[in-house]
Amino acid sequence: MPLHITAVQAMEILDSRSRPTLSVSVGLADGNTARAGVPSGASTGSGEALELRDHDASRYGGAGVRTAVGHVNGEIAAALCGRDFAGLSALDQALIDLDGTPDKSRLGANAIVGVSMAAARAAAGQAGVPLWQGLATDGATARLPVPHFNVLNGGAHAPNPLDFQEFMIAPLGAPGIAEAVRAGSEVYAALRRRLAEAGHTTGLGDEGGFAPDLAEPEEALRVIVQAITDAGYEPGTGGVAIALDPAASEFRQPDGTYRVNGQVLTTSDMITRYRQIVDEFPVWSIEDGLGEDDDTGWAELTGALGERVQLVGDDNFVTNPAIITRAVQDGIANAALIKLNQIGTVTETLHALEVCRKAGYGAMVSHRSGETDDTFIADLAVASGCGRIKSGAPARGERVAKYNRLMEIGHRHPDLPYGLGR
Repeated sequence: MPLHITAVQAMEILDSRSRPTLSVSVGLADGNTARAGVPSGASTGSGEALELRDHDASRYGGAGVRTAVGHVNGEIAAALCGRDFAGLSALDQALIDLDGTPDKSRLGANAIVGVSMAAARAAAGQAGVPLWQGLATDGATARLPVPHFNVLNGGAHAPNPLDFQEFMIAPLGAPGIAEAVRAGSEVYAALRRRLAEAGHTTGLGDEGGFAPDLAEPEEALRVIVQAITDAGYEPGTGGVAIALDPAASEFRQPDGTYRVNGQVLTTSDMITRYRQIVDEFPVWSIEDGLGEDDDTGWAELTGALGERVQLVGDDNFVTNPAIITRAVQDGIANAALIKLNQIGTVTETLHALEVCRKAGYGAMVSHRSGETDDTFIADLAVASGCGRIKSGAPARGERVAKYNRLMEIGHRHPDLPYGLGR
């Protein structure tokens, strides 16, 4: 459906970490106006599209985004307003061309993705359909995804000695999205009780998971398994499974080794450790198990565990369709994490999802550690039919908003299937 842009505006707001980000609104000639809140990451891949910050030490410690806001309100608005676009892909291409850099560093990926998201939402409004239907693409079958709740935080997301960044629970065996969210909430509550009884803090990390003073990943896994059982669920793929995001690039050393709780591990040591973890615990998915530059190791990890668990590339894939295509050819991983602001436009994100679907790779739509109340990714996950989403713990408003949106979609469209889909 053609889009005639009449207004593009942005302002500086705060994300969930009290850091500045953008709120962007786009107006269309039919009167539809839509807003988007731009997410921001803490653990980032080196190949991500560039998030533009002001670096003015007198404001927000240099993290302000007034320059990006100015680009939206100035150059981007001037280029888009009054123009007709054949659809979202044409608008996104115009943004890419206007920026003119391979990493969107001139105008800022945070400026560009905000405009793209708001335009996609406005286009759905113009068509009179919910966002997830507006994002539908040929070949994709809409599906309510399995939520992956980050219940225990470490790494860059928490001030504790735990090097692995995210420990998630995934209600793979739930019959539907409402029951999946209930399982996440009940296990989360059981985990809080377990940690409190053991004398651990129940303070929260950036994504709403608990941040206890644990050091070994296996310690964290044991207490999560206990919490799953305490809540009355079966640990494993028939009930509530566990997913890991070690974010290994964060603890990879300059000499190519990995440091986990003071231990120096080679790539082979890491693969052996993951194999032992999968043998002992109901872990079904491992994201960023090795560093983004450890291609040889990733191929070895995929050969060792790719038939048993989902292996998700994030820092090494950065939602880039070309990179994911090469990874498929090279036998690296078997799934990709999908983050809108990593690549910078909705159209490129949908392309990355299409590459995964056609290659038989899994795809998990993801939030960032710095979030807003925007629920765009919930609709994106449903539209793509990828069957997987992670948006943090079943706590904190900016995280729960996405899960509540999924339940709303499920309530309004009870015919939609739930689950991984393959």
